[in-house]
Amino acid sequence: MDAITTVLRRCEIFSGLSDTDLSLIARTAKQREVPAGTVLFNQGEPRLGTTVIVEGRVEISRDNGDGPEPVVILGPGDVAGEQSFLAVSTHTASGKALTAAVLIDLDREAVLQSLSTDGAAAIAVLSKVANVMHQRLLYSATPRTGREQAYASGRTRKESDLLGTLEVPEDALFGVQTLRAVHNFPITGTPTAHFPAMIRALAMVKQGAARANARLGLLEPPVADAIDRACQEIIDGHWHGHFPTDMVQGGAGTSTNMNANEVIANRALELLGHNRGEYAFCHPNDHVNLGQSTNDVYPTALRLSTIFMLKSLLEAMDRLKGALHAKGREFSDVIKMGRTQLQDAVPMTLGQEFEAYAVTTGEDILRLQETARLFLEVNMGGTAIGTGICADPRYPETVVEELRKVTGLDIVLAENLVEATPDTGAFVMFSGVVKRAAVKLSKLCNDLRLLSSGPRCGFGEINLPAMQPGSSIMPGKVNPVIPEVVNQVAFSVIGNDLTITLAAEAGQLQLNVMEPILAYSLATSLKTLTAAVNVLTTKCIVGITANRERCLDLVERSIGIVTAVMPAIGYKKATEVAKEALDTGVPVRELILRKGYLTPEDLDEALSLVAMTQPRAIR
Repeated sequence: MDAITTVLRRCEIFSGLSDTDLSLIARTAKQREVPAGTVLFNQGEPRLGTTVIVEGRVEISRDNGDGPEPVVILGPGDVAGEQSFLAVSTHTASGKALTAAVLIDLDREAVLQSLSTDGAAAIAVLSKVANVMHQRLLYSATPRTGREQAYASGRTRKESDLLGTLEVPEDALFGVQTLRAVHNFPITGTPTAHFPAMIRALAMVKQGAARANARLGLLEPPVADAIDRACQEIIDGHWHGHFPTDMVQGGAGTSTNMNANEVIANRALELLGHNRGEYAFCHPNDHVNLGQSTNDVYPTALRLSTIFMLKSLLEAMDRLKGALHAKGREFSDVIKMGRTQLQDAVPMTLGQEFEAYAVTTGEDILRLQETARLFLEVNMGGTAIGTGICADPRYPETVVEELRKVTGLDIVLAENLVEATPDTGAFVMFSGVVKRAAVKLSKLCNDLRLLSSGPRCGFGEINLPAMQPGSSIMPGKVNPVIPEVVNQVAFSVIGNDLTITLAAEAGQLQLNVMEPILAYSLATSLKTLTAAVNVLTTKCIVGITANRERCLDLVERSIGIVTAVMPAIGYKKATEVAKEALDTGVPVRELILRKGYLTPEDLDEALSLVAMTQPRAIR
C-alpha cells in the first residue's frame, strides 16, 4: 500500500492530497506488468478507469478516419483516463505500450465506492482531478490567439526583459518574451501549437544543441540533462499548449524561438527542483539558447518540420494512389468514350482513366521526396548572420552530428553559413512541387465532377458516394461535395505558393525576416492538403461505382468510334461516315454496314474492346 501511495503522489492529479485521501485510492489499485506492444485500451471503448504509468513508455494515438496518428507519449508518473473519475465516457484515443511497462489500474467504480465513505476526501480528490483537467484544457494545443493562456490564471509571477517587467501566469511554462509576442501579434489566431511538427522540430534543435554544448564542456551536466529531458518531453507531445505565439509575427521568428527557450528552461527548472522563473539556475538565453540565434534555429526547425509534415502527406498520397489503382483494376472492362476539349475523342476503358490518375499521383510522390532532400542542409552554428559569433568553433559540426542522432535524418552542415542563413530557395522550389501536386489533384477532382455530372442530364458515367443532401430547396439533389472541397484546398495551396515566393524574394542582405509567413503558408498547405487527400480517398474514391450501361451506350452512339475503323476503310470514307452519323443520328456501325465498307465480322473485330483501347498492328 505504501509503495502504491508513493507512486500516486508523484502523479499530477494526486499531488498535494493527504495520506488519508491517497489511501482511499490506493486500496483499489491493481498493479500489472505488460510487454511491449500491448494494447491497453482502444478508441471508442468504454473508459472503465484510470491507468498510471509506473515504468515504461505508453503511446497515445488517435484515429480520425485516416489511420492512427501519435498524439503523445506517456512515461513514469503520467496518467491516462483520469476523466473516468468525473463521468462515464469512452476513450477518445488508443493506448499501446511502446516498451515493457509496469502499470497501476484504478477502476472507476471501485475508486468512487471507496471515496463515498469520506465526503471530504471525495471532494478533495475530484476537485484536484477537475482542476488538473481544466489546466490541461487551458493549455491544450488548439488554435487560439494565446490570450486565453496569457490571462487565464489569477496567480502570476514577475518576469523582466529589456523593456521592463510583466506579470506572467504562474502556471505558464512560457515567460515574458512569449507574453509580449501574444500582445504584439494577434494576427491569424493560429499559434505555433496548431502545428505539432514545428514544436517537435524546435525541441529537437534545442536538444541537439544542449547535447553538443554538453560534449564541448559549455553546459554543466545537470543543466544539460534537464534541458535534454525537457526537450524530450516536448518531442513526446507534452506541453505543446504552452506555445501560444502567433505563426505570423515580426522579428524573423524570434518570438517563436524565445517561446521555445522559455518553455524548455522553465520545465528544466522544475526537473532540477526549482520554481518556474528562477532563471539563475537555467536561463532561456544563457543555457537553452547557448551557441544559437533565431537565425539558425528557426530556419532549421522549419526545415525539419517540413520533412515531418511531408511524411503525413506522402502517406496520404500513397493511400490515394492505392485506391486509384484498385479502381483501375475494378473498371478495367468498362468501355467508355474518351474526350479531348470536352468533345468525343476515341474509346478507352474507365480502368485506363483511373490507372492514369494513380500513375500521376505516384509521380507527384516521387517529386516531393526528391525536392524535400534540400531541407537536410542546415545552417546551425551560423548564429546571427552565418559568421558563428558567440558559438564555439567546434560547435557547428558537433550540433549537426547530434541533430542527426536526434532526428534520424541525414542532416548536413551547409557549405557556407553566410550564404545559407538568408537563403530560402529550397522553400520556393519545394512549395512549387507542392503546388504542382495540388494542381494535378484539383484537375482529378474536376474530372470526377464532370464524369459524375447528372445524374440524368450530364455525363453520368460514374457515381460518387452520396455524402449529404445537396440543396435546401431542391429535393433529392446530391452534390460532389468532396471533390469540391479538395478543389478549394488546391486553390489555397496555389495562393500560399505565391506568398512563399514573395516572402523569399523579400529577404534583404544577411537575413530573410519574412520567414514566419513562409512557415505559416507552407505548414498550412501541407496540413490542409494532407487532410484533403485523406478525405478524397476515404469519402470519395473508394466508394466510386461505374454506370457500365451508360458508358457503353455513349460509346456506341458516338461518332468517335469511327477512328477505330479508319485504318481499315481509310480517312476519307471514315470522315464521310462520321459526318453522316452526325447529321442523321444513325449509328456509325449501321452506316458502315449499310455502305458495305466492312463485313459484319471485320467490323466486329475493328470495334472490339482491344482494337479501340490499345494499339495493334495495322494490316
